[in-house]
Parts: sequence; structure tokens; C-alpha cells
Amino acid sequence: MNRTLGWLVVLGLVAGLVMSFGVAPRDAAQGNVQRIMYLHVPSVLVAYLAFAVVLVASIVYLMTRREAADRIGHASAEVGVLFTAITITSGAIWGKPTWGTWWTWDARLTSVAVLFVMYLGYLLVRGMVDDRERAARYSAVVGIVAALDVPLVHFSVYWWRTLHQPPTMLKPGPSTMPGVFATTLLVNLAVLALVYVFLVSKRVRLLRREEEALA
Repeated sequence: MNRTLGWLVVLGLVAGLVMSFGVAPRDAAQGNVQRIMYLHVPSVLVAYLAFAVVLVASIVYLMTRREAADRIGHASAEVGVLFTAITITSGAIWGKPTWGTWWTWDARLTSVAVLFVMYLGYLLVRGMVDDRERAARYSAVVGIVAALDVPLVHFSVYWWRTLHQPPTMLKPGPSTMPGVFATTLLVNLAVLALVYVFLVSKRVRLLRREEEALA
């Protein structure tokens, strides 16, 4: 199963690169730098997905104390932090030529930075608490609280004045994006979602083996 998923990820990444650089045309306003969108936007959406899974897994763990829920939450948080780091990095690379700066403390970027730090804190709690059950409990609480920042990140461009453009996806009303751009974006979103599933499944297996070794 994991091997099949791995091959799907490889094929998907190739398809995403072909769509991004071979099919989607050069943007008339921003030029080739706009192609970063095909990584930047899907990565933040997959981070949303990862943290939604952390939220659900944390609630389930606190209600049932099932170790499987804790492992899924733990793995999803790690992968979510990775995709948030990709979002911040790709956004900085995109921001330099378009805004003239790598970083600015506007509402969107600040809320993303806070999100990144909160889930680093989630992982830090796990490393600092020696008792595994207490670490799982404490981190589950952090995972629930940190999830409150996700809607703040998404809607910050509507609630405050920011340099950042409104959401490209998950926005009210019909999309105004040309079809080839939207298709390329959706292909890359599907690919990164596959990468997320692959990484989480691998990490869950490793966490299970670590627990079995400790037991």
C-alpha cells in the first residue's frame, strides 16, 4: 500500500511540474515568478488540512484516550509544520519581487507566523514531557487551541488591510481565475495532499514501532 502510494506521489509530482512549467502560461503581470503560486497556495491548504486532522485527533484522544488518535495527531502536526514552513518560504520568495521585501508584519503573514510557532509548541510539549500519556494530553490541548488560528489566517485578508491578496481558493463567489491556471493549481493541490497522506502514514507507522520498542 505504501509503495503504491509512493509511486503515485512520484507520478503526481512529475505531473505537477509539467503542469506548472509546461502547460500553464507565463503570467502577463508578474511573469514567471507567479509560478510559485502552484506551490505556495496548495502548501497552505494542505497545512490547513493537517491542522484540521490534528484538531479532530486531539478531541478524539481526550475523549477516548486511544493511542491511534494520538499518533495520527502527532504525525499530522509534524507534516503540517513542514507545509507551513514551505508556505512561509515560498511566500517570501514570491513577495520579494512583487512587494519589494521578503517579509512584512501584516495581518496574514503575522498570523501564519503565529500558527507556525504554535504548532512548533505542540511538538515541543511532546519532547519536554517525559510521561507519554501526559505529553499526549497536554499536546492535544495545544492542538485544539492552535486550530483557532487557522480561520484567523484565512480570513485575515478580509478583516484587516494587508499587502497579501485575497484567497485564491476557498473564497466566496465564483472563481475568476482562467481555467488553465485553476486546473494547474488543483493538480498541484491534489499532489501535495497525496504527499501529506504518504508522509503521515509513514510517520504513524514509525511512531507505532517506537511505542512497541519502548513497551
